[in-house]
Amino acid sequence: MSRRPRIPNLGGRRAVVLHRPHQTVAAILRQLAAIGLEVEECWPDLRASAMAADFIFFDADLGFDAQFPWAPGEAPMPLVALIGSEAPGRIEWALSHRADAQLLKPVGHAGVYSALLIARQGFDARQTLAREVAMLRERVGERQSVVKAVVALSSAGIGEEQAFAQLRTLATGWQVTIEEAARRINALKQEAGTTGDSRHGGRS
Repeated sequence: MSRRPRIPNLGGRRAVVLHRPHQTVAAILRQLAAIGLEVEECWPDLRASAMAADFIFFDADLGFDAQFPWAPGEAPMPLVALIGSEAPGRIEWALSHRADAQLLKPVGHAGVYSALLIARQGFDARQTLAREVAMLRERVGERQSVVKAVVALSSAGIGEEQAFAQLRTLATGWQVTIEEAARRINALKQEAGTTGDSRHGGRS
C-alpha cells in the first residue's frame, strides 16, 4: 500500500509574484498572506532575492525568457503560471518553463493554496526523477569505462576474463573501486596514445 504524500506546512515560506500591477496580484497576495507566506512582488524583472524564494508565480501572458536568471525548464524552485490568454504561443511558452501548477486569471478568493501544494509536489517529483536519471547515466558511464579498460588490458594478448581479473587486482592494489581503477587505466591508455601520436607527428 503506497503512502499518501504529507501536506507540507507552508507557513513562513517565501513566494515571489512576477506580474504587472493587477487585481490578480492583489487576490494572490491576500491568499498567500492568509496561508502564512512571506510575499514579494516585482515586475518586469526578478530581484536577486528571488533566488531564495520557495515559490514563484509568473505572468504567462506577458512573460519572457529574459526575466529569469536560468534557462527555460531549469528553475530552482516550483513555478506557478498565471494564465489569462489561451493563445497557443503563450501556452507553449509557459510549458517551456515547466510550470508545476497554474492559476487561471482572473484569480478569485481561492485556488492559491492548492496551486502551491500541486506545484511543490510536482517540482519535488521532477527533482527526484532527475536525480535518478543522473544516477543511471553515471552507472552506465561507469560500466562503459570498465568495458573500455578491460578491452585495453586484453589488447596485451590476454582474454577478457583475465583482463577483468587484472583490473580487480589493480583496484585492490590501488585501494580504489573497480570503476576508479578503470578510469585510471583509460587515462593512462589515452595519455600513451597522445604521446605516441606526438612522437610520430608529421610522418606519413
